[in-house]
Amino acid sequence: MYPTFRYHALANLSAEDETALVTLGDREVSWKAGETIQREGDAVRGFYLHVGGWIHSSIVMRSGARLIQKVHLPGDMLGTPSMALDQAADTLTTITSAVTSFVPFERLRELYYRRPRLAMLFTFAVQMERLSLMDMLAVTGRASAREQLARVLLDLYTRLTPLGVVSNNAFELPLTQEVIGDLTGITAVHVNRTLRVLREEGLIEQKGHFLRILDLPQLQAIAPIRPRTPRFEPDWLPSS
Repeated sequence: MYPTFRYHALANLSAEDETALVTLGDREVSWKAGETIQREGDAVRGFYLHVGGWIHSSIVMRSGARLIQKVHLPGDMLGTPSMALDQAADTLTTITSAVTSFVPFERLRELYYRRPRLAMLFTFAVQMERLSLMDMLAVTGRASAREQLARVLLDLYTRLTPLGVVSNNAFELPLTQEVIGDLTGITAVHVNRTLRVLREEGLIEQKGHFLRILDLPQLQAIAPIRPRTPRFEPDWLPSS
């Protein structure tokens, strides 16, 4: 079932709103790790609700280099940047086994007609995605590798916590150093070296695919961007 915690962070949801959200998409589809859900250039008919697993969105530069724009977690909406295009702007690839639910644009249109408050919350949620990309753009090429990795780890920690998969500041990190490098613009070798520095400083601990944040305040102090807190129930949001 599609997680709705990000909407609860924006406003109070009625039982009808909750039902409308979790039933917005088509039947859930399961994917294996490494599968392509959507390819850059595909015809666009809708977007996806991210139900389970880890997925990343990427584009390929003319040089052939891959740029990972974001690592997506359950509760995200996938493919929304392509709403204004005839062809998909990015490729969606599973990192782990994953589950998605497709939402045709016609169904989203009905949401705006029949449930305008919920449709506005959807718009807010998309803008939070945009803020995340703005923050990533702000630090790429302008922050040190240490600062960038601190931001990435804190972003994952913050987004995984509402899913209930963080225990004692530890969570599974199924990202290769190559993927982290493509996400940050840092070489895999530099990623490896920087993670080692963070371990030696006593900020993180790694055991296999699990990472534990040992000093959260210090990691937050290193990150170059302050966390964003969404405004709850803005005055101009329609009443429930």
